[in-house]
Amino acid sequence: MTKGLLISFEGPDGAGKTTVLERVLPSLQADLTANVLATREPGGIEIAERIREVILDVKHTRMDNKTELLLYMAARRQHMVEKIMPALTEGSLVLVDRFIDSSMAYQGYGRGLNKSAITWLNAYVTDERQPDLTLYFDVPAEVGLERITRNKKREINRLDLEELDMHQRVRQGYQELAQQNPERIRCIDATQPLDSVVTEVVEQILLLVKDS
Repeated sequence: MTKGLLISFEGPDGAGKTTVLERVLPSLQADLTANVLATREPGGIEIAERIREVILDVKHTRMDNKTELLLYMAARRQHMVEKIMPALTEGSLVLVDRFIDSSMAYQGYGRGLNKSAITWLNAYVTDERQPDLTLYFDVPAEVGLERITRNKKREINRLDLEELDMHQRVRQGYQELAQQNPERIRCIDATQPLDSVVTEVVEQILLLVKDS
């Protein structure tokens, strides 16, 4: 790998992407000569983590949908400038838990905000940098929410408390994004056993690195 690569992990709540990222990280660090950096959105750096607290606070039920979108974008911009772009410039493999497709799925399809505006905002705050690969973990909304309920260690945030139809719209949005971007987005069946999902993800990432 002669240049930095950006891989995003996407999926509805309860899809297991964060768990998978944690599982694949040691394997990739052992197999690759390049530095492997894992981060998340919103968050990853101090300013963005503070914004995350505001967005996901269960007490902030009065937050306007456009306010929510713009807070995500502010966090993404600072994350890009302070952490992601420097790492890519140094030739690192950057794995990010949620990125631009989350904004389209949640605020575009889920909240019903203007999709063209979200596309423009994503391009603006990232300087038009898209992931080299997006791994979309697909799971029915009902299954994802059931997993969240069973996982007592997982934080319950404001978005987790949304009605089922919101989560169903988010999943539909992700599925449409995957159909629209088949060269970038790879769909992973997240209802498989965890070990199978982890193996498939490692294979996809190593294939990308090999071809780069």
